[in-house]
Amino acid sequence: MQQTDLSAYNNSPFNPGGNPLKRILWFYINALFLKTSLLPVNGFKVWLLRLFGAKIGSKVTIKPGVNVKYPWRLTIGDHTWIGENVWIDCLVPITIGNNVCVSQGALLLTGNHNYKIKSFDLITREVVLEDGVWIGAGAIVNPGVVVATHAMLTSGSVATKNLEAYSIYQGNPATKIRPRVII
Repeated sequence: MQQTDLSAYNNSPFNPGGNPLKRILWFYINALFLKTSLLPVNGFKVWLLRLFGAKIGSKVTIKPGVNVKYPWRLTIGDHTWIGENVWIDCLVPITIGNNVCVSQGALLLTGNHNYKIKSFDLITREVVLEDGVWIGAGAIVNPGVVVATHAMLTSGSVATKNLEAYSIYQGNPATKIRPRVII
């Protein structure tokens, strides 16, 4: 029976983008100014993300404790809220539309590993949250998932496949429980 052999892991096909100095600088800027709860100033965080290449619309709210990997791969539309302690794992692009709410502790993941091969190689896929989406507190959006317009992923749920527009999803794996009606 074959076993996992992490000594055979080869990450060389993955390119994080940005030069090494930019990546190191972002590591410390992210830790000092975004991941901390000591600096609740929203505009400064948005400015820093833009400085490092994120495309961010107007009236975006970034709460304390947010962790963003490789902001040069992040796009956020207008009037979007990113809650406390959200992890945005931009190994590849993440696109967040207009009027989106990503609640506290949610995870937007773009990377995973191939458990079928012994070298456990990295697999990456983009994440898209279309306009009006609500990702509940502690929910997880897995690599390759598109959350269609105005869909909702309830607190603690795990999206492993695309979510239909104007639908509410719950559970692990998340399943559609009813339509989302907005009045």
